[in-house]
Amino acid sequence: MTIAINELSEQLGRRLKEQGQTVATAESCTGGLIGHLLTEVAGSSAYYLGGIVAYSNAVKQQQLAVPQSTLEAVGAVSAETACAMAQGVRDALAADVGVATTGIAGPGGGTPTKPVGLVYVAVATAEHTECRRYVFQGDRYAIKQQTAGAALQLLAEVLH
Repeated sequence: MTIAINELSEQLGRRLKEQGQTVATAESCTGGLIGHLLTEVAGSSAYYLGGIVAYSNAVKQQQLAVPQSTLEAVGAVSAETACAMAQGVRDALAADVGVATTGIAGPGGGTPTKPVGLVYVAVATAEHTECRRYVFQGDRYAIKQQTAGAALQLLAEVLH
């Protein structure tokens, strides 16, 4: 899976350069992994502006402008929060595209309605925001890897 992720990161880099676009990341459950993968590509400073690791709800609110009402109504692990995070990082870092992840990597923290492995990935552009829900299996590391891969894949689809 690592080889595929590295190849995808390189392809994304080429596409972002060709399109003259910039990207920023807002990561909760992935803890900066997407930013790491994007910056493994030489020359990524041409398109990757930076990221915000927003693990706490306070950081989601203060740095990414996620409304408190959203967090109270649907929680941090939700499509609404992921979309707000993606738009928030796009605005905060003045990027063309924002990528966000929020979820439960485990091994604890899951509930019957929000199990371990539940993640939301969102990509926001000026035109629209796309969000996907996943339930990944495996240990904490595997869930983080799968989430980062899904985020890069969604970014690739949005940039087509």
